[in-house]
Amino acid sequence: QVQLVESGGGLVQPGGSLRLSCVVSGSFDSIIYMAWYRQAPGKQRELVASIRSDDWTYCTNSVKGRFTISRDNAKTTAYLQMNNLKPEDTAVYYCFANSDKTVGSWGQGTQVTVSS
Repeated sequence: QVQLVESGGGLVQPGGSLRLSCVVSGSFDSIIYMAWYRQAPGKQRELVASIRSDDWTYCTNSVKGRFTISRDNAKTTAYLQMNNLKPEDTAVYYCFANSDKTVGSWGQGTQVTVSS
């Protein structure tokens, strides 16, 4: 099994920044893929950004130029650096990971609120 723990959410004013972290633990040899999703009230969960084991990254259009996904050297911690936050970025942010042994693991989520 794989466990994911997110941290770094909170309340921030528009234009501010936050950095989310996701630590992966459990039984695996390697983490192949990690991603950040978000779900706003009344909306479907959406993919925000992802990173592969070869460090190829993807960001959805609405956050390009503002959000950056990265991983540590051990590739067991993913980060989402969020700059120039907007009220529409308000959501619960979830970490997602695929390992060599387990597909589709989710974290418990961390709330990000952008409000003045």
